[in-house]
Amino acid sequence: MATQTESIIDALPSDAASLDWQQILTDTIAAFDCTTGTIHTLDQETQLLMLRAQQGIPEFLLPKMSQIPIGKGMAGIAAERREAVEMCNLQTDESGVARPSAKETKVEGSLAAPMLLDGELYGVLGIAKPVPYDFSETEISALMQLGQEISRLLSQ
Repeated sequence: MATQTESIIDALPSDAASLDWQQILTDTIAAFDCTTGTIHTLDQETQLLMLRAQQGIPEFLLPKMSQIPIGKGMAGIAAERREAVEMCNLQTDESGVARPSAKETKVEGSLAAPMLLDGELYGVLGIAKPVPYDFSETEISALMQLGQEISRLLSQ
């Protein structure tokens, strides 16, 4: 899995304008053996997380996911805490971290990782599986590393 993540990083373009958000997401979902995912970037003016790419999200949920306030839902909390937020089973979560509409995605094992560079937030990568799953520290670190490399491009 680490080599798959490394290959995604190696394939990143040299400038942010050339980023193919959908391809990055598709490759990331495959690398982690997931079925669903999102990439949000932080709008510096509005301080909202803006949807750049998605896979496997039901069409009717997209309006709720197109702009996410920091602190709301898994992506928003990962952004606020500046650390990965993981759930073994989003369907049975009672912590309040996952928004009620998130259960309509039908995913279970979920991971949202902030895209950070030198402590500055650039966005959030989210991936999920259709079964209960605990992501390992290695997997979390790999997704955080990918987020850091994307952030490096966005910071230029």
